[in-house]
Amino acid sequence: MAKKGNEKKGAKVFKTKCSQCHTVEAGGAHKQGPNLYGFWGRQSGQADGYSYSSANKKSGIMWGEDTLFDYLENPKKYIKGTKMVFAGIKKPKERQDLIAYLKSTTSA
Repeated sequence: MAKKGNEKKGAKVFKTKCSQCHTVEAGGAHKQGPNLYGFWGRQSGQADGYSYSSANKKSGIMWGEDTLFDYLENPKKYIKGTKMVFAGIKKPKERQDLIAYLKSTTSA
């Protein structure tokens, strides 16, 4: 993933496609999906107090730009058995923008 995303555009993508199920601030609540603060560089399935699928916990994925870029395209294909009910983001630019936003807002 060579191109950098636009953080401001990524905030809009998060608001429209992710915020129904996720929060990003430190100490934020888990919703249908886990709070994402501090997930950057962490292994999948590790947020305290959230009930992950065994597929997610056993995936061994370390979250970074490349893994997130591929995951966000089609979560159910990337982690077979995930309980994340999201079809994915097909447009590469939207994923890059979202990743730029997540990197800046969720880094501990």
